[in-house]
Amino acid sequence: MWVAVDAMSGDYGPEGIVEGAVLAVREFGLSVCLVGDEQELLDILLKFDYDTEKVRVIHSTEIIGMNDSPSIAVRAMEDSSVVKAVRLVADKECIGVFSPGNTGATMAAALLHLGRLPGVLRPPIAAHIPREEGPPVLLLDAGANVDCKPEYLAQFAVMGEIYSRELFGIQNPKVGILSNGEEDKKGNTVSVKTFDLLKKIPFNFVGNVEGRDLYGGGREVDVVVCDGFIGNIVLKATEGLAKSIFNVLKSSIRQSSLAKTGALLLKSTFNAVKKRLDYAEYGGALLLGVEGICMIGHGSSNALAVKNAVRVISECAKHGINERIRERLGEYKTILSDSV
Repeated sequence: MWVAVDAMSGDYGPEGIVEGAVLAVREFGLSVCLVGDEQELLDILLKFDYDTEKVRVIHSTEIIGMNDSPSIAVRAMEDSSVVKAVRLVADKECIGVFSPGNTGATMAAALLHLGRLPGVLRPPIAAHIPREEGPPVLLLDAGANVDCKPEYLAQFAVMGEIYSRELFGIQNPKVGILSNGEEDKKGNTVSVKTFDLLKKIPFNFVGNVEGRDLYGGGREVDVVVCDGFIGNIVLKATEGLAKSIFNVLKSSIRQSSLAKTGALLLKSTFNAVKKRLDYAEYGGALLLGVEGICMIGHGSSNALAVKNAVRVISECAKHGINERIRERLGEYKTILSDSV
C-alpha cells in the first residue's frame, strides 16, 4: 500500500518531510511516493538509509503557496505537488495522500479529483483534541464547512463514530454536540435540530457537551460535532493554549534555581505531557468522506508528524474506514433524509 506525500508544500522545505517519510518506511515497513522537485528530493534522500524499493519520487514543477486561492490554484497548477499527489490516489496508485500545505488547496484537490463517497453531503475535517486520559476526542468539523445544516452534522457524527471505533479501539464511542450548555434545548437552531436528528440514530448519543468536556474531567465524550467555523476556533485555541502553558512554565522555571532543579527531576514527566499534547503524534487531521484517504497536516509539520501521518493513513486503509462510512450512511439513509 503506497502513500502519496506532498513533499514541497510545508513551511520549512522538504527535508523534514522526506525524513518523516523515511522513518515511516523504516519503522512501519510502509511504502511512500514523494511528490516534488525530483532532483532536490533525490539529493535529500542520499542522506538517509532506507529500502529503495519502498520509496518512489514523482516529479512536479509547481508549489501552491499558503496565500494562493485554493480553487483557482488547483485548476491552474495541475503540476503542483499537492495536485499530483492527490491524483496518485485518484489513479489508484496510492491508498491515501498527506499534504502539509494550503488546507484549502488540499481540500479542493481532493474534492475535484477524488470526489465524495456515495451519500456524503459534505466532507468534514476530523481533528484530535488531547484529553486527560485515554485516546483523544475527535472533533468534527475542524474547518472544512463554515456553515452547516443539521443533516451535515449528523453525517459528521456517523463518520466520527466509525473513526473513533476503528482507529482508537473504543467499543461504543460516546457522541455529543458542542453547545453552550448540556440541556437538551440549549444551542442555536442548527444544533437543536441536530440534537433531535441524532437521537434517532442507533449509536451512543450523549446529547450536548460544553467546551470544557473536550479535555476530560467533565461529561465523558469521544466524538464531538459542530460546524467548521466553531470547530476551527476550538482547534486553534486549544493549540495556542497548550503552547502558552509550556512557554509560561519555561519562563517561570528560568527565574529560579530551585525551579530549575525541580524541572530536571521532572524532565521525563514534562516530556510525557508534551508528547500527549503534540499534534505531531497524530500526523494531522483527516478529511473524511472522500474517495481515498486524505490527511491535512500543519504547515510546520516535522518528521515525526509526517511519519505518523503515513501510519494513520495506512491504518485507515487497513480498517476499511471508507467502506464502513458507505455502509453506515446507507443504513441510516432514511433517518438522515428526514430532515433534508
